[in-house]
Amino acid sequence: MPEGHTLHRIAAGLHAAFAGRAVAVSSPQGRFASGAGLLDGLEVVEARAHGKHLFVEFSGERILHVHLGLIGTFTIDAVAYVGERPVTGQVRCRIATEEHVADLRGPMTCAVITPDEEKAVHAKLGPDPLRDTDAEAAWERIHRSGKSIAALLMEQHVLAGVGNVYRCEVLFRHRINPMTPGRRLGRASWELVWADLRRLLPLGVATSRIVTVADEVEQVESALAKGEDVHLAERTSYVYKRNGQECRVCGSRVRAKDVAGRTLYWCGNCQRRS
Repeated sequence: MPEGHTLHRIAAGLHAAFAGRAVAVSSPQGRFASGAGLLDGLEVVEARAHGKHLFVEFSGERILHVHLGLIGTFTIDAVAYVGERPVTGQVRCRIATEEHVADLRGPMTCAVITPDEEKAVHAKLGPDPLRDTDAEAAWERIHRSGKSIAALLMEQHVLAGVGNVYRCEVLFRHRINPMTPGRRLGRASWELVWADLRRLLPLGVATSRIVTVADEVEQVESALAKGEDVHLAERTSYVYKRNGQECRVCGSRVRAKDVAGRTLYWCGNCQRRS
């Protein structure tokens, strides 16, 4: 499932391509034909994201609400004319001008909603490290819970936008035992996690990949600060998808266990902090 940085990157791309423009909206697949008809010909006001939810606001207080789910994609391409980009695959929704085409495929949610309905979606979500500076609401839920911090980080009403990769990697980066119950997690540990997510997710937006290993993080931050292009080799990680391999720090074997429906990876030797 795409993590929050992906949705924010898509929102930024949609906003850059279509904001302030009247667009053609269609449903080549046919499953969103009625919704597309409500949006066709309207001007795009803004595209924004909260966690794993995407909202494209159109004139007339109509909002396209998208959740990509497990397999959804939303691609944006520059074209000379719309006919240059034929429909490929099951395109649920197409947004187009003479210069750009955006195709949505395989989403879990694709619906036209009202501003009040959008507010209701936001109300169910926790703080998003890419849009919120205050995470007190997340901490209040965490320190009252008996669930493990590994499980809590995956609950979108606690913290929006964090998926399995960031969960595994940020807990490792701060040596936090993922099985620590939320009510036993130290406030200092939580603040380290939140600050690190605020640091790492923007790098994901900028590079379109999850960057967590220290030297790569520093490389990306340096390149972005200088306005240079970022060039990274194949993605590396500390523990994610490294079950049974040696921990990059201590040499112990990386462990794996299902937690909250996804495979958690961690180092039992390094991660002892609560």
